[in-house]
Amino acid sequence: MNNSSQSLDQKEQVEQVGISWPLITFIILTVIAIAIAWRYTGNIPVEVQEIPTLTLSPVTKDVAIVEIEVPDVIIEEVPVEIIEEKVAVENPLPSLNESDDWLKIKLAEITLRKNLLSLVIDEDMIRRFVVFTDNFSQGDIAYDHSPFVLPKAKFMPYLKNKGKPNTWQWNERATKRFTLYVDLLRSMDSDSLVQWYMEIKPLIDEAYNELGYEDDFTNTLQGAITRVLDMEFPRSSMNLIRPSVMYKFADPQIEGLPQVDKLLLRLGKDNLLIVKSVLLELHEKLAQQENGVIKDLTKDVTKE
Repeated sequence: MNNSSQSLDQKEQVEQVGISWPLITFIILTVIAIAIAWRYTGNIPVEVQEIPTLTLSPVTKDVAIVEIEVPDVIIEEVPVEIIEEKVAVENPLPSLNESDDWLKIKLAEITLRKNLLSLVIDEDMIRRFVVFTDNFSQGDIAYDHSPFVLPKAKFMPYLKNKGKPNTWQWNERATKRFTLYVDLLRSMDSDSLVQWYMEIKPLIDEAYNELGYEDDFTNTLQGAITRVLDMEFPRSSMNLIRPSVMYKFADPQIEGLPQVDKLLLRLGKDNLLIVKSVLLELHEKLAQQENGVIKDLTKDVTKE
């Protein structure tokens, strides 16, 4: 029994050896192959090439200024047509020395009584008006520069008492010689008259400056108008005396009045009231015109 069991074990061992030998042979060959490969390749270190580091450094370059010659370009001047806006100006002002003919036409346009224009002296009209008004505002009468011709009718008082020589009474009928002058003033529209005055004011100022004044002539004109508006007829008698060729007022206070006031007395009450009403309207409209100009200038300054 024992011998038989031993033989079986040996047989199994032999079979096991026979079965694993090829495997062992393959393993041995593999090891040999690895050893040969290591001999020729495994002991040689692999050179790893380093990637060079790229260092950026500021590059300075000399900037060369290249001068490029540009050919001269000839620009031809093209004539430009300048179109000026022409403003139509109706009746432009003439010069002061040549203004008489123009004024005569204008006067005819603003009066309803053209036949009365014969009372106006049509020579050096603006200068006459300026000089007469300037003297009038100061209480004097510049007869040589009067803008009107003298009345043809003479002042004729009558004797108050034949028993008292050299005593004369005021004749109210003598005031009628001024009626035509008053009618001429009354025939002019106040609005048109003020507008015309403002239109010719540059010429008036020029004539006024010739007298040596630098202020506004309108102030002088308003002063002359104010003298008329303030004039009142005296309550005392207006008897006259005639010590010489000229008549004088018997009352020393009346005779002592300025020439302007005595001229207004000679107009008579009725004529003076008409003149006052016309001049009062002109006075107010001139003031409104002046105030309107001042307001416009104030607005312009405020805007600036």
